[in-house]
Amino acid sequence: MDRSHDWFKQAERDLAHARNARDAGDQEWAAFAAQQAAEKAVKAVILRKGGAPWGHSVLALLDALEEHALLADPPVEAASRLDKHYMPSRYPDSVPASYPGRLYTRGEAEGAIEDSSTVVEWCRGHLA
Repeated sequence: MDRSHDWFKQAERDLAHARNARDAGDQEWAAFAAQQAAEKAVKAVILRKGGAPWGHSVLALLDALEEHALLADPPVEAASRLDKHYMPSRYPDSVPASYPGRLYTRGEAEGAIEDSSTVVEWCRGHLA
């Protein structure tokens, strides 16, 4: 059963949540939700291509697609930046002497949302 549509729809919701969190001032959660949106969108493409996605690294998931010659020219720079938000956006012990809610800025959240939008739109094009 192809569940790629479900994964992509959730990716779209996660991206919307990232924007809502940014607007609410929850910049760390905006960055994490943006990473999650990209992760789920790429997993949707992998599922559509008959693969079995594993892991949380957007970059590694894109690399798996490229390695199997399933798709070319993935947005690797955006993925690389998004992967940096997977842990530090949520755990105080992953940042020095503070907590994510204090350290994340609106600019970082906006950058993550922009990167996520790039990945999600790239995936949309490969799901059509």
